[in-house]
Parts: sequence; C-alpha cells; structure tokens
Amino acid sequence: MTTTTSKTTPTVPYDEALREFEPVIGLETHVELGTASKMFCGCATEFGAEPNTQVCPVCLGLPGALPVVNAKAIESTIRIGLALHCDIAPWGRFARKNYFYPDMPKNFQTSQYDEPLCVDGYLDVQVDGETVRIPIERVHLEEDTGKSLHVGGSTGRIHGATHSLVDYNRAGIPLVEIVTRPVTGTGAHPAEVAKAYVTELRDILRGLDVSDVRMEQGSLRCDVNVSLNRPGDDWGTRSETKNVNSLRSVERAVRSEVERQAGILRTGGRIVQETRHFHEDTGMSTSGRSKEEATDYRYFPEPDLVPLAPDADWIAELKAALPEAPSLRRRRLVEQLGLSELDSQAMTNAGVLDLVLATVDAGAPAAEARNWWLGHLAQQANTRGLEPAELPISPAQVARVVELVSAGSLTAGLARQVVDGVLAGEGEPDEVVEARGLAVVSDEGALAAAVDDAIAAQPDAADKIRAGKVQAVGALVGSVMKATRGQADASVVRRLLLERLGVTED
Repeated sequence: MTTTTSKTTPTVPYDEALREFEPVIGLETHVELGTASKMFCGCATEFGAEPNTQVCPVCLGLPGALPVVNAKAIESTIRIGLALHCDIAPWGRFARKNYFYPDMPKNFQTSQYDEPLCVDGYLDVQVDGETVRIPIERVHLEEDTGKSLHVGGSTGRIHGATHSLVDYNRAGIPLVEIVTRPVTGTGAHPAEVAKAYVTELRDILRGLDVSDVRMEQGSLRCDVNVSLNRPGDDWGTRSETKNVNSLRSVERAVRSEVERQAGILRTGGRIVQETRHFHEDTGMSTSGRSKEEATDYRYFPEPDLVPLAPDADWIAELKAALPEAPSLRRRRLVEQLGLSELDSQAMTNAGVLDLVLATVDAGAPAAEARNWWLGHLAQQANTRGLEPAELPISPAQVARVVELVSAGSLTAGLARQVVDGVLAGEGEPDEVVEARGLAVVSDEGALAAAVDDAIAAQPDAADKIRAGKVQAVGALVGSVMKATRGQADASVVRRLLLERLGVTED
C-alpha cells in the first residue's frame, strides 16, 4: 500500500519500505563541550546570556586577533575518542574551512580536516535484543558558529522572514564532531538503531562530564544521513537531515526519510542528494539545499596555530582514568539489584533503565524507582512528546519524592502532584510541597471535623460498620480523603472513624 502526505510526495509505510529496500544510515553528531571559555579565546560560554555579550576580537575574527587553543577542549576530545575505542593520532592540526554564512564572523571555521585527533572507533548498541556495532570514522574538534534568528515568518526559517538577527555568543564555543561510517545491516530497524546510538553516545558523554548534552539547548545535535537501495544493488543516493535535536526526532527523521525515499524509488523517481530540514510538529522533513556537487571548502592549515602532538603517556593516563562505560555499569547494577531480564528489557525499551538506576543510586528502592519511571513519568513524557530523559526532573528529585512518601509526609496522590510541580518548574520537591500546601495531615484535631462530616453524610455505611462490616469503612475514608484534597493520612482517618463508630478490629 502506498500512502500520500501531499500531492507531490508519495510515501511507503516504514515496515513495508524495509521489506523492499535495504537502508544505509550515517550520523554526524555535534557536541558542545562544557568548557568555561571558548575554543580560541577567553570569552565565557554560559548559555542564555544576552545576545552578543560574550564576544571578543578573536571569536569575532577581527583583524590582528590571534587564537590560543583551549587545552581542556583538547583533553575532552581525546577522552571522547578513547571512550569510543578510537585510535588517538600522534600528530594533528587545525585547518581553515572556508565558506560564507552570516553566523560565521570570520568567513571561515577553524576545524580539523585531514588530520583529526581521533579515528577508527566503534560503539556497540542494543536493539531488539541484538548487538549492533556502529563504526566511528573520526572524532574531531572545531569551533561552533553563531546563531541566526529569522524574524517575521511562520516557520522560523529564512524563507518568508522579513529580517534576520545574529547572536555571536555561540561563535567559537568548542565543538566536537563525531562521524560514523556508513552503517549497514540494520534490517528492519534503522530508525531504532539510530536512536539507540545517539542515546548511548549521550550517556557516554554525560558520564565523561565533557558536556551537558542538552539537545533542547543545542549542545548535542545530530545530522541524519539515509539512503535506500534494492537488495544486491549499489548504495543509493543519500539525503542529510540537519540539526535534529531530540532522541525521538532522530528516530522519526530516519523513519520519514525511509518512507519518502521508498515512495520515490518505487515510482521510478530519482533521489536528489540534498540537505533537509526536520519539522518537529509534523515529523516530516522538507528540502533545504541541493548537494549534487561536492562543496569545495578550500581547506588549508591554520597558520596561527601550531600542530597538536599529544604525549603518549598523557593519553595512557587519560585512558586509565575513564569512568565505567554506561553499558557495563548498566549490566552490573541490573545484576546487583536482582532485576529480571524481562524487567530490564521493558525499562530499556521505554528508555528509562539508566534513569531507574540513577534514582536507585540517589536512595530510592528499585521497585519504587521502576514504578515512577515506567508509570507516571512515562505518561508525562508521552503527553509532552519527549523522551523520559528529557523531562525536567532529575533522578535525585524523584528519589526525594519517594523518600517523602516513605516517611509518611506524602500520599501517593500527593506525590504525583509534587512531581507535576517539579515538571512545571516550581522548584525542588520540598519547595513544591510547601508552596502548594501538600503535606499529609495526620493531626487528629485537624481531621476530626472531616471524620464527623463523613459519618453524618453516609449513615447507611456507618450502620454497616457498627454491624460488623468493617470493610465498609473504605467509603468513609474516601470521603475524608476527598474533603482534605488527598492530604489526610489514610491510616489515621481509618482509626478515627472506627473509634467514632465504637468498633475495634482484631
């Protein structure tokens, strides 16, 4: 069956397309490093500062300004390469990548070209119970560009805008690019493999503490390459979907491109090599610019920077000090907590296993951590169109809510309200409890009136309880809980009701 999303673009459903065509994917991931200063100058890198307040003659490319390499950025790049099983080059250098764009104040980008710091690595990911090895071609270091804001249009893009503004605060921030080789053999799961790769890569980067990897702020963003070919044919022409900024969107971008290309190929059309823009609202992409011919960036060695020659002993020290790989830590903790393989797989599929483990690390029992991330928080993520890890709540905050419930300070219902308050940006759990007045009421004097009102409002239930049907007390407890907005201590309410009705339990 062929479906159509517009008059001009036929598509084929994802599963059907992959029965007919073989996918080849590639991912180029850009990571803003969390250094205090920029790559070649001393300007601050704080996110969200007033536009053009974190700039200087060096990052603006003014005449006579000379760059100086950020040593921490070099170290972070090598640590990333080591974590991805790369070979670290004994010799490397920066080059000038020449092209014009308004957010490039120097009209060239200082990057690495033919001599990157890290090459020939890999990253293993788990998809549908199978291990898929993603080959890494290179990890190189460069500087980020500024940020353009297109004003007056409906899409936020340059087409249709009345004018554009440029913020150069981001220009010059250390940026690591991680480039995979073409990934084949993904069968029916290319989109799932792409998402799993970026997810695992993000976890590694977070564990290395080299970046905050906040995709919503652009400190981790991904370009997704996709091509299709019929079995036995040469690889097809690829497209490149630029700047995909969420894990969910990485998967959706691959899916939509498989469906789009399959529709074109099935009808005898030709795939155009181009960059494409992904739209979060529709899950589809639109054409950006053609790349039929290779762009000549006229690379040449950066004359103002000396070559890099990392010391072998230093590299060995960095390798020895690497933190435990997320995949190994995950396996170890699953075994320590006694989680079943079924539980582990369910949490992995839901994208919450690391969150559960981190919540346990923060002090919560494993069962409680699992229930929160697979239950209420998974629902909240789905409602917001986010991955659970992208929710604005930390494992430590979830653990604190669990602690408050365990201490009797919150009921389960109140705990959900507290979590919702944290998600709404109202502060830490204790601050939400205080601001919303959500603490459990266990004072007998404060509950007495609500207990008496419940008995008076439901005389039939009260008579049943007096007659020995103690289970009927549940209806009266529910009334008191409703009257107190769920804040009453249910055990205290039950005891008070039975005392008022002259009933004792064995």
